Amino acid sequence: MSAIDLKKQKRAKFEEVYASIRNELVEHMASENMPKDAIEWYRRNLDYNVPGGKLNRGMSVVDSVEILRGRPLTHDEYFKAAVLGWCIEFLQAFFLVSDDMMDASLTRRGQPCYYLLERVGNIAINDSFMLEGAIYHLVRKYFRSEPYYVHLLELFHETTYQTEMGQLVDLITAPEDRVDLSKFSIAKHAFIVQYKTAYYSFYLSVALAMRVCGVPESYTLDGKTIEPYKVALSILLPLGEYFQIQDDFLDYYGTPEQIGKVGTDIVDNKCSWCINIALSVVTPEQRKILDENYGQKDAAKEAKIKALYKEIGIPERYFAYEEQAYERITALINAVPEPEPGTDRGVLRREVFTSFLNKIYKRTK
Repeated sequence: MSAIDLKKQKRAKFEEVYASIRNELVEHMASENMPKDAIEWYRRNLDYNVPGGKLNRGMSVVDSVEILRGRPLTHDEYFKAAVLGWCIEFLQAFFLVSDDMMDASLTRRGQPCYYLLERVGNIAINDSFMLEGAIYHLVRKYFRSEPYYVHLLELFHETTYQTEMGQLVDLITAPEDRVDLSKFSIAKHAFIVQYKTAYYSFYLSVALAMRVCGVPESYTLDGKTIEPYKVALSILLPLGEYFQIQDDFLDYYGTPEQIGKVGTDIVDNKCSWCINIALSVVTPEQRKILDENYGQKDAAKEAKIKALYKEIGIPERYFAYEEQAYERITALINAVPEPEPGTDRGVLRREVFTSFLNKIYKRTK
């Protein structure tokens, strides 16, 4: 079987679990005596917003559990890991539905943003809350009797709060109606990226898998004391930063057909990697172009910014950054002590991190 066919097969298996989860959630709505039209509305909310993405975050929970176990998963192990993976996809959907409203975005995953659908509008706010609420219904249903149940709850609550902190800093640093490039900096961008993206897109998947597999707070391996959750953070936060910088670059450089949405960072006054790199290298004359044209809902002004990005070599700077980031993260991964292959000992393995890195290295969408 080719790598592409294997990937499709893995995705199809993961999507089967979504169908089961979706049906269970809809049945729960019916058991609460919700009106039929409300149940159908909820079903559409789930199907429109949850399963349509790349599913990397969710499938990474399953992959990480299998790597940590060092063997193929049983049916029950797979299902439980997939449920947690889908909980991350529900969290992602909650963030995206609300984020698209805050940004007044037009498209998401190649289709109109949910709030733009007929009759939805501001009801999308409550619908986003219901996407988040589904997470805790599912975790309670499938994990309440597990010794790590509280750890799962804490991970989802903490990660949600961290992401919302990052969103707050992003929103007040770069409001769409008030452009002030002096508030931007590479350091502030790094903070926003860590809190808004890295925790939920990278650390959460691995930390959930580690809890399911019984990885303790610390252990000794080859005479060294390892604190696995700190080690995971030290690798996954830089990975998350690399991922978001890719996203920022693709928003400017990629086509809508390629990335599944219309890039709006320039017109939305986003504190992205591209503008921060530009601010750090432009001449006074070029800075004037940035001040006069960035963050404006004007296609001609957006074109001037894109032309300046090309002039100062943003693509070349990004490709150089990507190689440096890959080398730095690979070195961090190679420094992780690990046991012999094929042993299920509840400890970290390098493959957990290399599987993430390989999924995003040189991605184009």
